Amino acid sequence: MSSAKQQRLIEKANEVYRSLKKVHPDAHCELNFSNPLELLVATILSAQCTDVRVNIVTSKLFKRCRTVSDYDSIPLSELEQIVQSAGFYRNKAKNIKAMAERVLAEYGGDVPDTMEDLVSLPGVGRKTANVVLGNAFSKPGLPVDTHVTRLSNRIGLTKQDDAVKIEYELCALLPPKQWCMFSHLLIFHGRRVCKARSPQCEGCQIASLCNFALKEKSRGK
Repeated sequence: MSSAKQQRLIEKANEVYRSLKKVHPDAHCELNFSNPLELLVATILSAQCTDVRVNIVTSKLFKRCRTVSDYDSIPLSELEQIVQSAGFYRNKAKNIKAMAERVLAEYGGDVPDTMEDLVSLPGVGRKTANVVLGNAFSKPGLPVDTHVTRLSNRIGLTKQDDAVKIEYELCALLPPKQWCMFSHLLIFHGRRVCKARSPQCEGCQIASLCNFALKEKSRGK
């Protein structure tokens, strides 16, 4: 990519960021948590599950398990029963217990705060690690979910469909301190305006910056 094209993408990404900040000043992580461990567990549970459902599950789970040792010692069958409504509960419960065992053994019971260490934990990929880094530790991290993937492609900030490649390309367009918030802004906009099946381009506040919206307008839609 030429330096001129990259600079145009940088300017576009920053304009999108500023515009969405005005549209969604309340953008934030919608998973309920009070510490890094709770966010890590909630994010593991959030795979292919809504944040609303996860928050219902964790309202009970966080009362039962307050420490890494609690997750390590809770019977697997009990943990499965608590998280069952989050879907794929057997695998998620297994990963949570394995994660707790690893955190106890390798990190003294403290959730690690680096990408390398987080992705070494069972059930933790880059998306989960970025959620924890950005929201629990206030470190640079840009989680890429289905909303971020859809919007970044529609807007024209990337042409990738691989989450890791999208993460790297978006991170190259924005200052690290804005990475986590940019993800929140795209997620909020994706849930409220730029929906998967019925994007509301006509009333979208960033339509003039969006390749998809401009194409729809040119076709008279």
